[in-house]
Amino acid sequence: MSILLNIKERNAVLLTMANLIIENKLTILAANKKDLDAYSGEDLAMGDRLKVDQSKIDGMVLSLKQLANEQDPLGIERFAFTHDNGMQVSNKTAPFGTILIIYESRPDVTIEAAGIAFKSGNKILLKGGKESLNSNLVLVALWHKALESHNCTKDWVSYLQFDRKQTQEFLEKPTQKLDLIVPRGGEKLIAFVKQHATCPVIVSGRGNNFVYVDAEADLQMALDIIINAKTTKISACNALDKVLIAADIPRKQHFVQHLMAELKKSNVEIITDEAFSSLEGTSMLEDENIWYEEFLDYKIVFGQVPSLEEAITKINKYGGGHSAAIITANKENADTFMQLVDTAAVYHNASTRFTDGGQFGLGGELAISTDKLHQRGPIGLQHLVTNKWYILGNGQTR
Repeated sequence: MSILLNIKERNAVLLTMANLIIENKLTILAANKKDLDAYSGEDLAMGDRLKVDQSKIDGMVLSLKQLANEQDPLGIERFAFTHDNGMQVSNKTAPFGTILIIYESRPDVTIEAAGIAFKSGNKILLKGGKESLNSNLVLVALWHKALESHNCTKDWVSYLQFDRKQTQEFLEKPTQKLDLIVPRGGEKLIAFVKQHATCPVIVSGRGNNFVYVDAEADLQMALDIIINAKTTKISACNALDKVLIAADIPRKQHFVQHLMAELKKSNVEIITDEAFSSLEGTSMLEDENIWYEEFLDYKIVFGQVPSLEEAITKINKYGGGHSAAIITANKENADTFMQLVDTAAVYHNASTRFTDGGQFGLGGELAISTDKLHQRGPIGLQHLVTNKWYILGNGQTR
């Protein structure tokens, strides 16, 4: 078993890793080019996530440097009291132990998610997709170099070069201690992990986010928010997929036509329910199950709802439990929406694209959980811990 590294050692490894990424940028980009050249390009979102460029290199470096400056999440006292018999009882944060991160496409997860887990005192197992293998192996080699430069064992970060059958066998019968699994990818990956895992799993990555445009919405604000949430990054789980329009909104047809025209500038495919089916350049939804779908593509669904209550009901039925927004000047309606919509993040007059650990002040994220245990929404450094009870006595018996 690896001995827990102290905070100075963990921070030193993170800062060395940041410098190694800068020094080996060309090697990383060359490896990523191999992955990109071999990728078929059929999935727009996966292709976007696969690519490493200067911006993503900068993001990796910044993430590591920010992590090194964060407070140690371990050993923080959450509760303490003195028992009637004199025992000192306290509860403190502690590492999970070993965390397996299974992910598709994104080489930056090899740095950012692993960095958060490492800073939290956890041993990391990485299982990336075959489409990003060249990139991941280079980055893991840099992790090992950073660890060894501070006399730390390479076992703190390991890469599992498994095929699907080997991954399934490992999930069902781990060959080493495994305390937590975080799948980062599409619904098929998440379902696969949940089906075969024998330890806790944090479900992350599914969006299918909704915006409700209330009758008292500022329509220019609504347009700006919807365009931003849909078009700025289609591969993000916080991107927008569904728009619900209040039936009694003023100048409804004009607003919807204008909004659709703006979306088409980004080549967004627009699917509508019956209320908007007469508008040019749209297609009528043929299957109600489309309301359940997360697109990760230039595609959006428009629907009309008769009331705020109906909007809330529809979001709670079809949404992914990730993010939802209401656009309205009516504070009472906004408060009702935010209290009753069952998602990890709820917004009033803002884009769903802000559901992100960095944007929420967490300094990065391991994942965005749509589960309610143990942490909901972005999981940052301070959440990637469990707890332990410490009892100090001097011979007490019960």
